[in-house]
Amino acid sequence: MTGRLRSLVEPIYERYLQLQCTSIPRHIAIIQDGNRRYARELGADTSVGHRAGADTTERLLGWACDLGVEHITLYAFSTENFRREPAELEELFALFREKFMAVVSDERVHRYGIRVRMVGDRALLPPDLLGAIEEAEERTAGYTRFHLNIALAYGGRNEIVNAARRLLSDVASGSVAASEISPALVEERMAEGDDLPPVDLIIRTGNEYRTSNFLPWQANGNECAVYFCAPYWPQFRKIDLLRAVRVYRQRTAERRGAGSRCGTVITGSG
Repeated sequence: MTGRLRSLVEPIYERYLQLQCTSIPRHIAIIQDGNRRYARELGADTSVGHRAGADTTERLLGWACDLGVEHITLYAFSTENFRREPAELEELFALFREKFMAVVSDERVHRYGIRVRMVGDRALLPPDLLGAIEEAEERTAGYTRFHLNIALAYGGRNEIVNAARRLLSDVASGSVAASEISPALVEERMAEGDDLPPVDLIIRTGNEYRTSNFLPWQANGNECAVYFCAPYWPQFRKIDLLRAVRVYRQRTAERRGAGSRCGTVITGSG
């Protein structure tokens, strides 16, 4: 499709998709995959891909708020990502610090009333980045309309292990009996860390078909819909978001009609 034809057709198609999005997920979690591959295909340094991905994240925030999505959780950096080269880690941490610092003066954050929080192991992050995160959290702590959760140094299994440690401590102190441990109690102990609501929709970009240890308790327990799509994260468009929300709408209709069953839907166009 030529650029001119695309510019004529896409707004019409976007409007068509938006009309189909009659059910809006409360919580969308996104695995932002493909920044490095995007840069590689351009013949550019990985930092170019990461910055292009950060620009997409800013656009996404406006789209999600306009749709009425209350919670967005972004898988920005996993515990496994610490295995990357030191130079790339330094670039990433500098970019994260820059973006968290920008939150303080971003008029959109204050206009929409977006609470910004980090999810993950803070002990693994450098002090200057952690300072920027804490300032952004403090400056937006009073907002309740929308929630942007940035998963940094995050691993889903670690989150469950930490909840188990809290429960073991409770059992050892006598405040909880082993027979009282239930899914609800585990969820309560997990909430003592990050307090994320159940995930309704997971989106993964970059043509990868896995959820990579991302919010396993909040997503799998809720049997959320999953949308895999081909574009690298820097190429993700509002059309892709609307397609994902349409999948969520289809999934909720199926659950109402046929009861609960597997929620994974793999698709990328249409």
